[in-house]
Amino acid sequence: MTATRVEASRDWLSRFFGGDTFAYISKRLLQAILTLFLVSLLSFLISQLAPGNYLDTLRENPKNSPQFIAQLNQQLALDKPWHVQYWHWLWQILSQGNFGPSLIFQRPAASLIGERIPATLLLALSSLVITWAVAIPMGIIAAVKQNHAIDRFLRLMSYGGQGFPSFITALLLLFLAQNTSPLFPVGGITSINFDDLTLLGKFLDVGWHMILPTLALCVSSFAGLQRITRGELLDVLRQDYIQTARAKGLPENRVIYVHALRNAVNPLVTLLGFELAGLLSGSFIVENFFNWPGLGQLLLQAVTAKDIYLVMAGTMMGAVLLIVGNLLADLLLKAVDPRIRLEKLN
Repeated sequence: MTATRVEASRDWLSRFFGGDTFAYISKRLLQAILTLFLVSLLSFLISQLAPGNYLDTLRENPKNSPQFIAQLNQQLALDKPWHVQYWHWLWQILSQGNFGPSLIFQRPAASLIGERIPATLLLALSSLVITWAVAIPMGIIAAVKQNHAIDRFLRLMSYGGQGFPSFITALLLLFLAQNTSPLFPVGGITSINFDDLTLLGKFLDVGWHMILPTLALCVSSFAGLQRITRGELLDVLRQDYIQTARAKGLPENRVIYVHALRNAVNPLVTLLGFELAGLLSGSFIVENFFNWPGLGQLLLQAVTAKDIYLVMAGTMMGAVLLIVGNLLADLLLKAVDPRIRLEKLN
């Protein structure tokens, strides 16, 4: 039995490394290196265009002597031209894996990002799951019941949802929380007595704090995904092979959920990577409204204080998440429809 499993594992590895999937992943990773380099260069250049730097804030404090400011200026290479600063920062990453120190927190920027990104991913991924779990079934219902009352109602909901950006929804939810206090908590990811709770209690406490920020992210994403699902399914239902399947007497549920939905879901999977990127950018806004201890709140503090190394580390992490999200969407598309050739995807 063990020998059979080993042989099966070898066959799978042989197919993976010898097939188009491994070649496609390798190609995308090489492209990602160039993309990250260009993102870092452009972000560093833009940050240099802003007037002043972190040392200007330190100069306002009379306790900081000019000698200390000069020493720090030389230590951080802030007295050098921007391209010298950039290559110094890039060489630190390549040689040591060091993204530089956070000037305001006096800690490595990478460790700060590592602490904050789980909260951001928790918010974004939970919003993604809830959005897809609700929007796709509603889009299917709207397509199947085209021009019925429920279809018109769902279309009205989607139009309304798309008219509310994340920050508007967040403001309305904050107003709701204020008028229903203490029903919905605002601020933080846990309660004060979090350490005293049981494992189940801790899980429920985090979920309780996630309700409002998750809803703020879901509304606009839900509206767009519902409309796309409805439109794609309607296009597929008009195809000749669907009419042929119905003429053969197949049950309507089988026609919709087996034949039609399988082809309608492909464009939705393609949007998955962009949806994740959109949720991440939206979560940056929502985090500041609800005081969520994630990456967005950290980067806002870094930008305000002109903490260049922390800003660069956060920007690079956002770019990495976008690249990974798009790659996973392409691989998932291949898994859903084996007929698709990865090398033909852009």
